[in-house]
Amino acid sequence: MSQLGEPIELLAKSPRGPRRLSLERHLVETEAAAVRLFDLSRRWGQAFCRFFRISEAHRERFLLNLRLAALFHDLGKANQDFMVAVTTRGAPAQALRHEHLSALILHLPEVRTWIARGPLVDVEVLTAAVLSHHLQAARSGDHTWGAPRGGREAVRLHLDHPQVKAILHHIAEVAGVGEPPTLGQRSWGLGDETWIAALREGKRAATALDRALRIDSERRSLLLAVKAGVIVADSVASGLHREDHPLEAWIDDVAHAPALTAEDVHTHILAPREKHLAKPGERFTYHRFQDRAAEQGPRALLLAACGAGKTLAAWRWAQEQAKSRPIGRVVFLYPTRGTATEGFRDYVSWAPEDMATLLHGSARYELEMMQENPSEGAKDKQFEHAEDRLFALGVWPRRYFSATVDQFLGFMEHSYQSLCLLPVLADAAVVIDEVHSFDRHMFDVLVSFLRHFDVPVLCMTATLPPSRRNELVQAGLRVYPSEEARVELADLEARERHPRYRIEAVAGAGEDVACAEAIAAYRRGDRVLWVVNQVGRCQRLARALEEALGEPVHCYHSRFTLKDRRERHNKTVAAFQQKERRALAVTTQVCEMSLDLDADVLITELSPVTALVQRFGRAHRRLDRSPEFRARLLWYPPERPEPYSRQDLTASTAFLASLGTENISQHQLAVALEEHALAERDADGSARFLQSGYYAVPGAFRDTDGGAATCILDRDLAQVKALHQKRDRLDPYLISIRRKFTLPDEQRPSWLPRHLGVAPSARYTEEFGFPTDEGAERS
Repeated sequence: MSQLGEPIELLAKSPRGPRRLSLERHLVETEAAAVRLFDLSRRWGQAFCRFFRISEAHRERFLLNLRLAALFHDLGKANQDFMVAVTTRGAPAQALRHEHLSALILHLPEVRTWIARGPLVDVEVLTAAVLSHHLQAARSGDHTWGAPRGGREAVRLHLDHPQVKAILHHIAEVAGVGEPPTLGQRSWGLGDETWIAALREGKRAATALDRALRIDSERRSLLLAVKAGVIVADSVASGLHREDHPLEAWIDDVAHAPALTAEDVHTHILAPREKHLAKPGERFTYHRFQDRAAEQGPRALLLAACGAGKTLAAWRWAQEQAKSRPIGRVVFLYPTRGTATEGFRDYVSWAPEDMATLLHGSARYELEMMQENPSEGAKDKQFEHAEDRLFALGVWPRRYFSATVDQFLGFMEHSYQSLCLLPVLADAAVVIDEVHSFDRHMFDVLVSFLRHFDVPVLCMTATLPPSRRNELVQAGLRVYPSEEARVELADLEARERHPRYRIEAVAGAGEDVACAEAIAAYRRGDRVLWVVNQVGRCQRLARALEEALGEPVHCYHSRFTLKDRRERHNKTVAAFQQKERRALAVTTQVCEMSLDLDADVLITELSPVTALVQRFGRAHRRLDRSPEFRARLLWYPPERPEPYSRQDLTASTAFLASLGTENISQHQLAVALEEHALAERDADGSARFLQSGYYAVPGAFRDTDGGAATCILDRDLAQVKALHQKRDRLDPYLISIRRKFTLPDEQRPSWLPRHLGVAPSARYTEEFGFPTDEGAERS
């Protein structure tokens, strides 16, 4: 401290040994990161502006306001509480969040009058980006702007410090607004009229901005781009300083690497995949459907039956996008971790290991396990997870992504990691698979994303209710193949119209008769897949079948630890990918998406129409039996409709009745789905990122299950503690169970991360998972 009580140095972060980061340096480096990343003469800057639909005329305005936001964003750290927090272990909560203070400074009359002189400055956009950059600013409730914390109502300020004065002069040069004002405020206090007036003016401006954005789409685009851009620039400046990477060189290597070419996509992904798929002694050839899918332009919806080759068609589409516009990445997005892992294993892993990545919550564990049993594409490669200490920035150098949809579209609900991935998303061709499976909120977000952001997107699925298809068309997607296009797609038509199934309603006692049918078919040597709607029934039926047969039955659902679930997944898939040996599995909805199962007999409980079509797609999938072979599809109504509605099941009964029983093709399923799938409400356009204006608080990307808890089995606590002490990931030991089954808090060790509970292992087995009652639980 100086003799006047002012700190000699203002810090932006806690010191790391001898390395100290001053506030001034951090603000200047954040601005430099923004300028380097979003250079308007280079691909990333152009792609980012195009993504947010910022017109050529307004791109200089975007970059200027982003630079100013970068320089202002942490100015509120110039206070006594923050200096104590970064230099003292166990410091008390700061009276006011620093970004809340930064935004209040921007609402001081002398500051606002001064900065508004800049002809390209949008003060409300600037203030919104500053206030919201930590995603902890709200109009009311938790994180209310200007609300004190920790019972403290005042804090000393250091706004006359030389570092602050230097930053204000730098801001004046960037904005072209002349000499900055002198900030004489010595403290912030809850009852101080200066700050009361600033907050009052700020909230009035926030409300006015909300009204203005409803009719000014250009300004909304500017706001969203600046809010996202300052988060990205701050993350880059902070991460690169922390890891001691040179800022400009790292950005140039990563952000400004050459664009992907169509030849790159062919060499890295398609050529090795073609070689793998080709029959011995023959050259691989694409179906006409796959050739034509590549020509559908930057916004398309690919609808084709299970097993038609959609994923390979999507890679051809991505290759074509690299010809039509500069892109640096190809991003495949899936609804679940399992489907993302399969997408990586089957396609992305063919790329060189430094270009490919798997991105979801347990990706590191999946990559480690993949080395033990690599796919053809992954052989002799060492895929490493992203550089953890750089967090989302660690995957920026990669070119080919297989990820869960949350990882990239979560920005729509203010996911910080997803926001940090936005420059990658804006620089990519994007494929979104299994869109039929998105819950209502996910689908709302998808439609909003398509409406508001400009990036090449191909959505695909085997089946889609008319209401959802129409929404995607209205959002700008072109359906392929259309009825007109099918005229020249003889190979696809033949595949989709080939009779595959016999559909039989299980007579009499339903489940009991189905059990007898399963046993008889298994004893005949068939591969039998039984799909039920609830975990409890899956477990009970698997046990009953094991007892009746005297040999193991595959039981696959979501209530396993990750390491056991992976084992169950692999064994179940392997059992149905071969056709020399009989197999029997009881599963839940987890089998419906992208799992390469090929059953001879499929038994299912009645479920919604779209789910039934997906389940049926797990039978006679490859058409590799004799032309006369028909898979048996047996269905019966469950005792209770949950987790679905009676209306869902009534529609499904009508759907099945309309099909008849003999020689059913996938084309017939699709036509009947059009008629019988229940209509849904239209997407409401909701997404926090689009609607929050001045504010930002994270929300849920998916319809959440409030009754579930992520836990550790009590028998695994010793191993988990050792991993936790080494700061290693706990993924293999995580299990999701109903919250009511968790152990009481007094049996929970204090070292366990707060978001994890403890589950009683006495109830758990590796074969059947964690038992649950047969209530409304699914999956």
